[in-house]
Amino acid sequence: MKERKYFGTDGVRGLVGTAPINPEFAMKLGWAAGRVLSQSGTKKVIIGKDTRISGYMLETALEAGLIAAGIDVVLLGPMPTPAVAYLAQTFRAEAGIVISASHNPYYDNGIKFFNGQGLKLDDEVELQIEAMLDEQMTCVASDKLGKASRLVSADGRYIEFCKSQFPQGLSLEGLKIVVDCANGATYHIAPSVMRELGAEVITHACEPNGVNINHECGATHVDTLKRKVLEFKADVGIAYDGDGDRVMMVDHNGRVFDGDDLVYIIACQAAEDDMLGGGVVGTVMSNMGLENALKAKGIEFARSKVGDRYVMELLQQKGWKIGGESSGHVLNLDLISTGDGIISSLQVLAAMVAQNRTLQDLGAGFTKYPMKMINVRYTAGTDPTKAAEVLSAVAEVELALGDKGRVLLRKSGTEPVVRVMVEAEQEKIVIDSAQKIAAVVESMSKQTD
Repeated sequence: MKERKYFGTDGVRGLVGTAPINPEFAMKLGWAAGRVLSQSGTKKVIIGKDTRISGYMLETALEAGLIAAGIDVVLLGPMPTPAVAYLAQTFRAEAGIVISASHNPYYDNGIKFFNGQGLKLDDEVELQIEAMLDEQMTCVASDKLGKASRLVSADGRYIEFCKSQFPQGLSLEGLKIVVDCANGATYHIAPSVMRELGAEVITHACEPNGVNINHECGATHVDTLKRKVLEFKADVGIAYDGDGDRVMMVDHNGRVFDGDDLVYIIACQAAEDDMLGGGVVGTVMSNMGLENALKAKGIEFARSKVGDRYVMELLQQKGWKIGGESSGHVLNLDLISTGDGIISSLQVLAAMVAQNRTLQDLGAGFTKYPMKMINVRYTAGTDPTKAAEVLSAVAEVELALGDKGRVLLRKSGTEPVVRVMVEAEQEKIVIDSAQKIAAVVESMSKQTD
């Protein structure tokens, strides 16, 4: 596979105002995508965005480029990433674009694509778009130009879809829920969904102003959510990230439930309902306690590389439906084609209602193993993870841990850092083992300087 110049694992991202996240590139990207997508019959693309102030600028630039390529554009306004994937299918748009940098601060932004099935573009299509970016930008004849329109019912359509994924005959009536929308794209969706299903909803971070997205709120900053759950004596708290594809939850005692916890609860409920349809996919960073807890329930578990893209690939390979990451990306392919924070939280709430149990009770069968992560910098161009001394240290620790723990060594994809991770039942063993391996990695790194 040819190395991609602009597309990462989740579209094109960067600092606003610098290449590639600037108006010039966005317009050219819209044109290049339009040229490539039109070759397969696509003549209509929908565009959604989160609440960053830069979304207006990038939306307009993308719109111009797409129209110049002869593509009709439907603007959704602020909408969660999974909503764009869903609407790309139901609106027969055949392609959707999301302007978002997910959980990043407001001064970052990104552009990512879905195909007409609500899935991320194939690598080959992204490479074709990158190749088109090297061509001179042109414009179709005036009578072939695309048109732009706005779908004013987008939020209502998605609210109804989310509600339809909550089991018939169940209700959230009697539950008090704190909903933290990270001042992001779910601010006008998630509270309405919960209220219309019967819950008493207390909102937090639902007043976006263009620069407060993800700022000390949302799935990456749950301290305020924990305090509000305790303050209002709520049954549960829910936090989404800026574009709504991640979720974290908090029980009535203020304990945080991350993606591993939520995957466990959702998978166990699916197995109870005889709807699991196979096993569960996590990543190499998923807690070992999750693997063991699922196996204790007779549920197979497999690991992919880090990234929801890779979780999706492994699910598709195995024909399974449920997977996720500890960061809060949770997938259930029976319900929607991509990770969806609102849908995932509704699945957990449905399990609470169906079993008449608290979130704390539902997670009781899963105990996390202590984990220690140490980052060791190394000289770019070298690979200390291949050094014989490092491999020997890892083997020694793995032998001592046996089946009571695991070791993971991986190089960062964005910086010259080796991540040394150890998990085991006893915290002291975890810390000592991680430090031992990290010291050898650091020693090898210095020798290559």
